Amino acid sequence: MTLWEIDIHPKEGQPDHLSRSVANELEFLRFAKGIQIVAAQGYLIEGSIDLGSVRRAAKELLADPIVESWIAAEIGDPALEPLPSGRGPIDKPILVHVLPKPGVMDPAGLSTQQALARMGLDATAVRTFRKYWLGASAEDVRRISQKVLANDSIEQVIIGQLELDRLQVGTSYEFQLLPVPISQLDDSELMKLSREGQLHLSIAEMLTVQKHYRELGREPTDIELETIAQTWSEHCSHKTLAGRIAYRDENGEMHFENMLKETIFAATNRIRERLGRDDWCVKVFKDNAGIVTFDDDYHVVFKVETHNHPSAIEPYGGANTGIGGVIRDPLGTGLGAKPICNTDVFCFAPPDMEDGELPSGVLHPRKIMTGVVAGVRDYGNRMGIPTVNGAVFFDPRYVGNPLVYCGNVGLLPKGKEDKQALPGDWIVAIGGRTGRDGIHGATFSSVELTHESESISGGSVQIGNAVMEKMVRDALLKARDEGLFHAVTDCGAGGFSSAIGEMGESIGAEVWLEKAPLKYEGLSYTEIWISEAQERMILAVPQDKWDRLDEICRGEGVEATILGQFLPTGLLRLMYQGTEVGCLSMEFLHQGRPPVIRQAFYAPVVPSPEPNINDDRATIESILLKILGSPNVASKHWIIRQYDHEVQAGSVVKPLVGPNCDGPSDAAVVRPRLNSHRGLVISCGMNPCYGDLDTYAMAASAIDEAVRNAIAVGADPSRIALLDNFCWGNTDRAETLGSLVRAALACRDLALAWNMPFISGKDSLNNEFSWVDRRGERKTLSIPPTLLISAIGQIPDVRQSVTMDLKKPGNRIYLLGATRHEMGGSHALLVSGLSGGVVPSVDPSSALRIFNKLHEAIRRGFVRACHDLSEGGLAVAAAEMAFAGNLGMHLQIEALCKENFVDLPVALFSESNSRFLVEVPESCEADWQSHVAELACYRLGEVTEATELMIAAGDRALVQLSLEQLKKVWLAPLDWT
Repeated sequence: MTLWEIDIHPKEGQPDHLSRSVANELEFLRFAKGIQIVAAQGYLIEGSIDLGSVRRAAKELLADPIVESWIAAEIGDPALEPLPSGRGPIDKPILVHVLPKPGVMDPAGLSTQQALARMGLDATAVRTFRKYWLGASAEDVRRISQKVLANDSIEQVIIGQLELDRLQVGTSYEFQLLPVPISQLDDSELMKLSREGQLHLSIAEMLTVQKHYRELGREPTDIELETIAQTWSEHCSHKTLAGRIAYRDENGEMHFENMLKETIFAATNRIRERLGRDDWCVKVFKDNAGIVTFDDDYHVVFKVETHNHPSAIEPYGGANTGIGGVIRDPLGTGLGAKPICNTDVFCFAPPDMEDGELPSGVLHPRKIMTGVVAGVRDYGNRMGIPTVNGAVFFDPRYVGNPLVYCGNVGLLPKGKEDKQALPGDWIVAIGGRTGRDGIHGATFSSVELTHESESISGGSVQIGNAVMEKMVRDALLKARDEGLFHAVTDCGAGGFSSAIGEMGESIGAEVWLEKAPLKYEGLSYTEIWISEAQERMILAVPQDKWDRLDEICRGEGVEATILGQFLPTGLLRLMYQGTEVGCLSMEFLHQGRPPVIRQAFYAPVVPSPEPNINDDRATIESILLKILGSPNVASKHWIIRQYDHEVQAGSVVKPLVGPNCDGPSDAAVVRPRLNSHRGLVISCGMNPCYGDLDTYAMAASAIDEAVRNAIAVGADPSRIALLDNFCWGNTDRAETLGSLVRAALACRDLALAWNMPFISGKDSLNNEFSWVDRRGERKTLSIPPTLLISAIGQIPDVRQSVTMDLKKPGNRIYLLGATRHEMGGSHALLVSGLSGGVVPSVDPSSALRIFNKLHEAIRRGFVRACHDLSEGGLAVAAAEMAFAGNLGMHLQIEALCKENFVDLPVALFSESNSRFLVEVPESCEADWQSHVAELACYRLGEVTEATELMIAAGDRALVQLSLEQLKKVWLAPLDWT
């Protein structure tokens, strides 16, 4: 075996993007000026290959001959060390290599190995690397390597030339059954085992396990304990939200046996009863994703997940596998839905935070942000799935715990919505091989992060392989259409443990762990069972269908393996090389978790007086510009333009709209079937600022925002379904859990009021970060209560959809909806450094009338442009519509203030819910006025040819700013290269 190195450089005169990226990071992090950088990328190839073949691979496969040059030599060859000529002089450069740690997934290396095999070259292993020559001091090189070049969770840094003799990782595993003696442990010893074993079970749960095995008269094996921990984890079982809660607030006390079932689920069930024969929900809260009807031939599937803790440790890999995992949810729903579009929402700390402001043990927010965006981008783009909608929210409290929400919509043929594994079916795994990546991922995601999490839990982070998942998708859908399996689910949190355990819950299963294909040697039976290696699906396959399934998978380049069989025993029996290593009753595994009554209370925040804001022009314009330039409102084009939002050719309303495609769209409109004009609308709503004042109002506002975003582009209010994603702090605290229950009550109330069912959801709790400061004091930072509401609506004809950019001079501008003194949590106060006021509330009956009337007006052609009022209120919405359409707007708000009994700053910056700014054609104005006569609706002005935003009150000009100035401020904060 020979180990070869291929270095790939940009040709002379070509841009060095990798060096430029590092230089930008160094400048942002304020490293010493004058540090010189030259970078290259490369491949390490191990195998029985001669130099000529390696050079052929470099020339024909790995380097682009137009813009790149390459060097190939045996590793350690002195020719690889010097800075190549033509790449700029660096005085005494220090050479740095960055490559994946042994055992970390390297998708590009795996794809290269497969490509080499197709060239007839026998490569036993391939790893990618990055290579840097730095003109800096040794200390600066150390800091740069640590802060910028590498992430210690998954990458290793080697200073100087590489000195490796092999790439293969792992040594042969010597089987040894490992019982875990727990029968005689006291409470403190049980909790030590739970903590050090990364089981993260409570004392009540550990005592239940202990009692169970005492009754069996034996000790558990390690794999049995791990299986229980995965299944009982917060991530997999949602034991807090689906548990018993004693709740009290200002209205009294409530007791929940199952809080989710009695709030959100109950609302959906009641709505379905009301709809009766017109019920358009197909399957809700029962499968990997929610299912609703779409047309005569297809259902629509929707799921949104979180991948927060892994993204805090390794942003690229965490987000990469977050989007990959949620794509597998529709694939594993029913008998498999085809993924058609993605959505993503991120919560970060401000990217301009100084290093000194960061707690120890956290990555810089900018590094997290760029890594997360790249992870989502690469996976979606490489799978050919458009990313059509999303949002980003910034708050310093996300510094140790970013939130990464990823969603996917799928299309499922009617008749393919039900699934059920049957006794005798083979348990078949298809897709990627199993490694140590992701071990303890489910339990890791159920606890708070600390400054030690990066070193302790690095193994909980996976690296995704989008190309493999695309092949799995293609094979799965072909097999679905031929009826080759009875059930399918994805290997997500808990790996085989959760997937097989859940699929066989009502039957029983026997699993042969040594059959699982491995990435490398050395995995124990327990590691195989709980690994969360990506791109794997589990199928229940009738024995007579196996040969055809295997044939389809091989045709798509996908590995398919029989791992065991579903047997009607009621037991989960785990075998390794003929030895029983674990045996659990399905009843104990899924029903044996001890019930715990959690205490929850909520004490409303007493509103403080609303601060006075001067209504002079200078103050108003200053606030408007500050809001437009604040990161939560500013353009997200740096992110959006990295995503492919047009692949599959069904995107109708895209993330950026207007003549120059640079205005912020309210929602996405997608045509999933190109032979039909029927469309889907995808939108979202979230505002954690309101949660500081009242989580009920926050949840109601998030629902209102998601719905009005969907309505604004043309969605039918009678066909909107909702998803909830709760991300909260430590709910062991009664006040934290109380704030969550209060939000769930709002979800129940608005869903019932608007007949909009929740069809799926997910929670992520314990989003807190603990560290020890310089004085040795332990500190904990919790995220703000954060509820993402996603909405999926339908529009009968996408040609009737509306965008928010102004269309034509002379058209009228109307404000639909009432403006109230609701400045609490507003961006106007935030950018002014002020607090106080009342948080925006929702009037459900009034809002529903507005939604229905506006939808009918859009359908009848009365509306040319429509934009919802959210962060920043009327002034921001007007500015965005104007510069998106490159047309002026002249508004007169004096009458609005009088009729709503509000002063000028409130009229401009209040964030009252259920409001829209609407452009009405002059020819339709009479019809429009008649149509909305019974609603709170105000004519404010008209569209103009002048390229400025003009807002006045009587004779007083409040705002007179050019569109160029408004847009420049809006673009600037995230206008990164």
